[in-house]
Amino acid sequence: MATRIVVDTNVLTAALISPDGLNRAILRECLLGRFKPLLSNALFSEYEDVTARPAIMELCPIASVDVVALLEAICAVAEWVPIFYLWRPNLTDEADNHVLELAAAGNARWIVTNNIRDFSKGELRFPDIQIVTPSDMLRGA
Repeated sequence: MATRIVVDTNVLTAALISPDGLNRAILRECLLGRFKPLLSNALFSEYEDVTARPAIMELCPIASVDVVALLEAICAVAEWVPIFYLWRPNLTDEADNHVLELAAAGNARWIVTNNIRDFSKGELRFPDIQIVTPSDMLRGA
């Protein structure tokens, strides 16, 4: 059974900008079935919003139609998780709460992010959810 993870938007963005690297490897492992990415309405909307920004597309070596195809591929392998209970306010950055809520609702073991600090100061603790970098995740966190 694939490991259930939540891929933070900054990992997706970094994977788009850099054709190689650990962020892209996380997406590849999701598409190959090693990891089971979880999605919610809020996270997918954020994926769509951030990947369509002109500043991101200028740095991205692939065309916007390929970005859309990648998002569709992620949807095809992801598990969509409805969120019924909000854990707010919890994190210092309100914009990150939906990522933690998705992990809790979907029983994810890991949130993969490049900004561990953003998740470390929550008022509530979820001891079964690990916050890891792409590097840690690929090493078998």
